[in-house]
Amino acid sequence: MRKAPQQARSREMVERIVAAGRTVLVERGYDAFSTNRVATVAGISPGSLYQYFPDKAAILEVVIDRYWEEVADRVAASLADRIDEFGPSMVRATADALLTALEADRELLRVVAEELPVQRNRERRAALERRVRELVTTYLAARPGSSSRPHPAVTAWVVVLAIENLAMRWVLDQPEAVTREQLLDEVLALVNGYLGYLSE
Repeated sequence: MRKAPQQARSREMVERIVAAGRTVLVERGYDAFSTNRVATVAGISPGSLYQYFPDKAAILEVVIDRYWEEVADRVAASLADRIDEFGPSMVRATADALLTALEADRELLRVVAEELPVQRNRERRAALERRVRELVTTYLAARPGSSSRPHPAVTAWVVVLAIENLAMRWVLDQPEAVTREQLLDEVLALVNGYLGYLSE
């Protein structure tokens, strides 16, 4: 951003621009994203937009950052609420939380995952993975008997990436042959098999 908004009116203007940027990205896609379209949707002049954002890349950066932060916050909150739980219910709850977070804005996820240049998305997605992975590592390390796997950090990396990729593909592809409950059952079976054993 060109300048950090100090007054309430300026903060409100930035929020309007960011919300409009999100709308344009979902409705028009990455290739048609432009500052003029964002300004039109926000109901302001391009000049007003440029007071806060130098170009479309700056708006995109905020929109994408916020999107992945929202997803990470939802998953992390669900994990934190269940940190004292153990076994399959924790695995299922984690997968369910990620699905719910990704389903919250399927169209924005589609643009972010399939239209954005890889380098624009990689760091933000990695931050989500890292945040969830740290929580899972802490969870596993605090329960040394919960898995036959010897290295909690390595185990967490495998589990988080497996669940994340399965959840993302299911949300984007919406396969008719796989219901949400079936996916959760399969994720649970996959993770239980990998961990060696998990008991309630």
